[in-house]
Amino acid sequence: MDDATTELRIFNQLFIDYQSRFIRFANSYIRDIEMAEDITIESLMYYWENRSRLQSETNVPAYVLTVIKHKCLNYLQHIQTVKMVSREMYSDAEWEFATRITTLEACEPYELFTSEMEEIIKNTLNSLPDQTKNVFVMSRFQNKSHKEIADALNIPTKRVEYHITKAIKALRVSLKDYMPVLIFFL
Repeated sequence: MDDATTELRIFNQLFIDYQSRFIRFANSYIRDIEMAEDITIESLMYYWENRSRLQSETNVPAYVLTVIKHKCLNYLQHIQTVKMVSREMYSDAEWEFATRITTLEACEPYELFTSEMEEIIKNTLNSLPDQTKNVFVMSRFQNKSHKEIADALNIPTKRVEYHITKAIKALRVSLKDYMPVLIFFL
């Protein structure tokens, strides 16, 4: 028999004698029989590929068991890292979720719309001619009658009605997106 055949026979005997022990050893740590089988086969292959570098007095089963040990450690460290990252991601997602809940609980849509609408009203009124703006402010914010406004500004009552109508039309255009909300709240 030649050396290659002898080596192959020795390897096959190693496989037959130790495979189930190696798998049990790996499985006792990683607790996944299929992965334990894969690690055992990979370790035996690693031994076979690197056998020429080993000294002749090397205890082959101990060598293979050491390879299995390191592969199991690598596997478990990988699983540990994955779980740690998963926990961190879960923790971040949980924090983000809690923040959204808190933010939503604190949100007052009416106040949001009110401040936005106040800004739109202010900008719209500032864009109107001074006379139209003054008439509208006196009518809506100072609660003056058309007659009182006409007397104060020395203009006819019909002119007061014209300016109020003009201001209301401009506000309707500016607040068109808020009309459904205004109807809902009113």
